[in-house]
Amino acid sequence: MKILVTVKRVEDPYQAIKVKPDGSGIVTDGMNYKPNPFDEIAVEEALRLRDKHQGEVIAVTLGTDRSTAELRQALAMGADRGILVKHDGPLDSDAVARLLAKVVETEKPDLILMGKQAIDDDQNQAGQLLAEYLHVGQATFASKKDSLESEAEKTKVPGLQVLDGARAVRVIREVDGGLETLEVTLPAVVTVDLRLNLPRYASLPNIMKAKKKEVKELTPAALGVDPTPKVMARKFAAPPARKGGIKVPDVATLVDKLRNEAKVI
Repeated sequence: MKILVTVKRVEDPYQAIKVKPDGSGIVTDGMNYKPNPFDEIAVEEALRLRDKHQGEVIAVTLGTDRSTAELRQALAMGADRGILVKHDGPLDSDAVARLLAKVVETEKPDLILMGKQAIDDDQNQAGQLLAEYLHVGQATFASKKDSLESEAEKTKVPGLQVLDGARAVRVIREVDGGLETLEVTLPAVVTVDLRLNLPRYASLPNIMKAKKKEVKELTPAALGVDPTPKVMARKFAAPPARKGGIKVPDVATLVDKLRNEAKVI
């Protein structure tokens, strides 16, 4: 199998995010970055499928030269080679999907794996748009089901399975009130959710090997894509500060405040 997996550079969610005084964006000075956690799950799943069915895993990212760090991390996890689409500027989900579609047309992978969303803007659109531009099937929010038959049998069923000699995939995903199983003919786009797997840590030898792995650089112009965003963020604002809590002397006062001030009962 040939699997293409995306890796996006995002701000470290455990670091305090501050909005610029003019509202034009966030303060990036001293900011730490890491691969999008959902994309790390996608990389892990791609590696597991490759190890089981043989083939190649190609990691792709869009951004500046700084994004190479996150791409190398995917290579250190085990991806075979990388592709960097160089672009210094904002990209909306539509531009991302159109750029990835051109990469897919060149590489012709059997399966495209993506995180269900990026944690910086939480758009949850690129995977769906990509499937539409490629005119292929899609399955979103691939998750994990622990038991197919019964708890007594303890049968472990993966959230994503390759079927019929790499001609289709079966995806188990979480929906409101339960689980849903989909089968999609390949090639296809699959986006992954949190409970699909636990990403591996890159070992020191693999980190060293990743430095020598191929990273091909492309540009939007070379791909024939105009990356000008159709959706622009006009202004950023910090959420209103939360008020401090108070202590109440008794239950009656608590109920009164919940009813008349918070209006939740």
